[in-house]
Amino acid sequence: MDSVEINGPSHDRFDEILTPEALAFLAALQREFGLRRVELLQARQARQAELSAGGTLDFLPETRHVRESQWHVAPPAPGLVDRRVEITGPVDRKMTINALNSGAKVWLADFEDANAPTWENTVNGQINLRDALDRTIDFSAGGKSYTLKPDAELATIVVRPRGWHLEEKHLTLDGAPLSGSLVDFGLYFFHSAQRQMAKGKGPYFYLPKMESHLEARLWNDVFVRAQDLLDIPQGTIRATVLIETYPAAFEMEEILYELRDHSAGLNAGRWDYLFSVIKKFRTRGREFLLPERNAVTMTAPFMRAYTELLVRTCHKRGAHAIGGMAAFIPSRRDPEINKVALEKVTADKTRESGDGFDGSWVAHPDLVPVCREVFDAVLGDRPNQLDRLREDVSVSAADLLAVSKTPGDITEAGLRNNVDVALRYLAAWMGGLGAVAIHNLMEDAATAEISRSQIWQWIHNGIELADTGETVTRELVERIIDEELAGIKAEPGYDETRYDQAVALFKEVALDDDFAEFLTLPAYARMP
Repeated sequence: MDSVEINGPSHDRFDEILTPEALAFLAALQREFGLRRVELLQARQARQAELSAGGTLDFLPETRHVRESQWHVAPPAPGLVDRRVEITGPVDRKMTINALNSGAKVWLADFEDANAPTWENTVNGQINLRDALDRTIDFSAGGKSYTLKPDAELATIVVRPRGWHLEEKHLTLDGAPLSGSLVDFGLYFFHSAQRQMAKGKGPYFYLPKMESHLEARLWNDVFVRAQDLLDIPQGTIRATVLIETYPAAFEMEEILYELRDHSAGLNAGRWDYLFSVIKKFRTRGREFLLPERNAVTMTAPFMRAYTELLVRTCHKRGAHAIGGMAAFIPSRRDPEINKVALEKVTADKTRESGDGFDGSWVAHPDLVPVCREVFDAVLGDRPNQLDRLREDVSVSAADLLAVSKTPGDITEAGLRNNVDVALRYLAAWMGGLGAVAIHNLMEDAATAEISRSQIWQWIHNGIELADTGETVTRELVERIIDEELAGIKAEPGYDETRYDQAVALFKEVALDDDFAEFLTLPAYARMP
């Protein structure tokens, strides 16, 4: 077979995205880079085996010359000079309009953790982005109509494709699924790069889940080839990398270096980073044991080391440093919840802006002015604070590895919260929703990952709960699953089929002896 085969159903306007020319472009990328992708995933497994056998993470001796030599990334691209507030969210039609209109400087248009990768979501997301750039997008619901503000008031679109580990089973080449990363990147680049350039900006991306600078090198080679294939000038693409895996924290400079002509900076995640800490050192006992997730703040010593190093690394190389997510969803019914939560959001953004970050993320349009006010107070009329080199920062490998210094307990309430939130999220994910409002927070796949991986870690370390003295066992977790599910069943809109799927999946990824690398892999296998 010479061309990509479509194995998913066709819906309205899908033919506008899945054109023969676009599929040929995907085929070219897959043929050239598919094998390297597989080899890099195998390298992840080899590194995991070394860590499980007693190895550790450190700054790479073989790339010392990169860290010690003088170089800078490309200067900020149009539309990415001022990034003081960025909003994140899936690429459904309503969110596309609301995010672009939100007043944020950047919209992270998400095909990854905030998107359940159904076939419909994958292709409709591309339609929505193209329509937004063409200004033909609108949406109506509940008696309300949504349309775009003038172009000058819209956020810059930055697309986050799926990570290297995910595939797109509805598109195959020679009988094998395409890389989900290449599909999301390739379809957007093919259809929308020129549209973005016509508006004076460009095709920009957020790159998730990378574990090494060699994975960044692969992305850079994809960018070079894609620009050549479509006769787009080299360096037009810009990419911001999420430092959300533990190994990547030790290779920040190398990652920037590999992407330097296409780099737009680094971002500091939270839940995925904690998930990666557990995953990488899951066999190492209590030295890498974390307290319950809501107790782990960005002021924990190892998290502080990670964010401080990120800002210093970025500014040393002329790259933006973007802070983490404010996931709070303001409540229209409970002003007291809003008051407490907004104080926490303000404090978090104040810490980031004071540390030198150039901007930060929010999940809800109502938080845009909160974040903007904090960064305005530090930046004033300046678009960023790249001039703050943070030469006072000195972070060692031991600082990044100091997980055991993290304060906090593991309680029954924390265990129950992990079970409850994971079940609610997985049920929604199996129903096609990737960004889910749970207990006044906008949750995505990273929340479910940290929740289930913590439970796996607690079971395998025989943890006693601080408030009850009970030992965390499979039997205890199964009992709590039943009890939490009983409460969920009493709520309006309960879907028995979805929750049956969620419980089965959760038990597989939280209670099995073998640790699933990503819960989205078995989840996607269950998805039609």
